[in-house]
Amino acid sequence: MSQKTLPESGQEGAVEATAAASAKRWWILAVVALAQLMVVLDATIVNIALPSAQADLGFSDGNRQWIVTAYALAFASLLLLGGRIADLFGRKTAFLIGVVGFAAVSALGGAATNFEMLVTARALQGAFGALLAPAALSLLNTTFTDARERARAFSVYGAIAGAGGAVGLLLGGVLTDALDWRWTLYVNVVIAVVAFAGGWLLLHNHRDAANSKLDVPGTLLVAAGLFSLVYGFSNAETHDWSSPETWGFLVAGGALLAAFTWWQTRAAHPLLPLRILLDRNRAASFLAVLISGGGMFGVFLFLTYYLQLNLSFSPTKTGVAFLPMVAALMVAAQVSTTTLVPRIGPKVVIPLGFAVAAVGMAWLTGIGVGSSYLSAVLPQLIVTGFGLGLVMPPAMQLATGGVAAEDAGVASATVNAMQQVGGSIGTALLNTLAASAATDYLAGKDPTNKLVQARATIESYTTAFWWSAGLFAVGALITFLLFRRGVPEQDADAAPVVHM
Repeated sequence: MSQKTLPESGQEGAVEATAAASAKRWWILAVVALAQLMVVLDATIVNIALPSAQADLGFSDGNRQWIVTAYALAFASLLLLGGRIADLFGRKTAFLIGVVGFAAVSALGGAATNFEMLVTARALQGAFGALLAPAALSLLNTTFTDARERARAFSVYGAIAGAGGAVGLLLGGVLTDALDWRWTLYVNVVIAVVAFAGGWLLLHNHRDAANSKLDVPGTLLVAAGLFSLVYGFSNAETHDWSSPETWGFLVAGGALLAAFTWWQTRAAHPLLPLRILLDRNRAASFLAVLISGGGMFGVFLFLTYYLQLNLSFSPTKTGVAFLPMVAALMVAAQVSTTTLVPRIGPKVVIPLGFAVAAVGMAWLTGIGVGSSYLSAVLPQLIVTGFGLGLVMPPAMQLATGGVAAEDAGVASATVNAMQQVGGSIGTALLNTLAASAATDYLAGKDPTNKLVQARATIESYTTAFWWSAGLFAVGALITFLLFRRGVPEQDADAAPVVHM
């Protein structure tokens, strides 16, 4: 009798252990998603609070952009270093240090008494975010190995990465209206406490690349290259494209990144092993993230201006206006990662998503001075959000899937770098094109006439929307040509190992 019950009890114990491990994985997803939300929303949460911060601290319009740019510069230029640190010294260590550091410098920014203090805090936020973001994504990559669970996890993560900017606008508006602009920074402390507690209890500090060494020359080359590239595009917002401060940094950034690529073929312990980039599907996924990051700013940035300046929406109401787009993006994220890509592959799904997003942006160019949100903005936002939901989550999943465990951190960092650099390039290009369109419209007209001014701003917005639509259309073509046919098969030798 006892001989029969032992196997049954052992089987029950195994089932319970498997259920406990599965539950733990989903708690890890919650912690990672929360940390990622903190990093992504900080790219936009301060935007709505900028007028209040400027009035409080008394800095000029010329300096205002550096509150946003300082974060982007530090974040983009240090991402690959942050990803490699996570691989070398352990993802739990990198994650926890990133969370604590991000919270501390957010508190510093919230307590800022002058412009210099606020800019320094924003730059440090970017530096700690560059450590935190790749650690979070690589933890997701190594925790979820079952294909269906992994697809579901990446649908959540990708939705947060895509919608975090809109959530930042909403939260920034609510906090600025209800409390004070400083709470757009203080709120990170609250989020970080929860993320740190979860990370401390749930994560395991496995080091997959413990026997490697840090590639110092590669680190310096890529950090300087990405800094120059983002700085050059940021200068395009305030300088002419013919200014040496614009094209000079762009040329320098290109040269440094070319030198970095050459060095990676010779380094004993490369910072970014080129095997990560040479897979065709992975390269297409990186480009998809880059292009979607650039085009999304055509939605968030200029539509924010339109809603507040032309439709007289409050900061909170502006944030709420983006929620339908977030909902559509999250629905599409779930459908694309768990159903469409596993059945028909990315060659159809991701180009289709870009095409849908392009249609949404082109449709949005119909806005006018007296347009209604319900007819001229809401349907277009839903279409665009659905399209981006078909692009970003599966692209992020494919960009990190099948990567050897010791490269998970740097592959994750590359995804984040693509999104950040894409956003910086998109912001600079669209701002410049929009400003030129407004100037051209005012030529030969009375610039003091309020109706003429309003129509000039509409012209600038619609120009940005058309270029965003064009960018998404290019993305559809590129990804259709690059992605392989069929459902991707993960190399068994490169399958990530569960580390909890």
